[in-house]
Amino acid sequence: MIRVLIVDDHPSVMEGTRAMLEKAGDIDVTISTSASEALSIIPDGRFDVMLFDLYMPQMNGLELAKEVLQTTPNAVILIYTGYDITPHFNLFMDSGVSGFVSKTATQDQLVTAIRCALRGEVVLPLGLLKELRRGTAAAGSADKPEATASITAKDIEILKHLAKGKSNREIADTMLMSQRSLEYGLTQIFQRLQVKSRVEAVVKAKELKILLSDDFL
Repeated sequence: MIRVLIVDDHPSVMEGTRAMLEKAGDIDVTISTSASEALSIIPDGRFDVMLFDLYMPQMNGLELAKEVLQTTPNAVILIYTGYDITPHFNLFMDSGVSGFVSKTATQDQLVTAIRCALRGEVVLPLGLLKELRRGTAAAGSADKPEATASITAKDIEILKHLAKGKSNREIADTMLMSQRSLEYGLTQIFQRLQVKSRVEAVVKAKELKILLSDDFL
C-alpha cells in the first residue's frame, strides 16, 4: 500500500484528490489542512509520498518542503498547485522537492505522478519542457553573442515579467523571492546584456531573440 499525505488549506480539494487517488486500490491517503498540523504528523506517519499545496497561509508549500527535508532528506514531496508552475520551476528544484502535479490533473495523471515520484522519476508538462529547452539553448549556445550565452533560465523568467510591464514587487511575489534578491538579479541581467535600464534590457533581449513576440502579450 502506498501511503500519501496531502496538505492543503482547501478541504474540498483534498477530499476530491483523496477520492481519485484511492480509486487506484493500492493508495491510502491522509489529509491535513495546515503546515503546522502536517509537521506534527509527518515524523510518525512514514508517508511514501507527500503532496503540498503551493500557496497556504503561514507557510507555503516550498517552505514546508524545506522544513520537512531538513529532518527527512529522503522524503518524496510533490508540490500540488493550480497555478502555472513554469515561473517557479527553478525554485522547485532548488528546494529539493521531487516534482509537482497540477490540481487540474486527471485521476490517471495523479496516480502516474505518485508512482513516478516513488521511482525517482519526474513527469513534466510539454509546455514546460519546451520552455526549459528554449532557456537552455539561450544560455548555452556557443554560436550566440557572449551576452546571450551568459543569460540563465532564471534571467529569462525575470525578463519575461519585465516584458509584460510588471513591477519589481509583482515579479518578486510571483517568483517567490525577496525584492532585494530580485533587484540583485536585475543588476546581473543589466551587466550581462550591457544595458542600464529595464526598457533597454527588454529591447536588447528581443534583439538577441532571448525574448519572443509572445512574451510581450
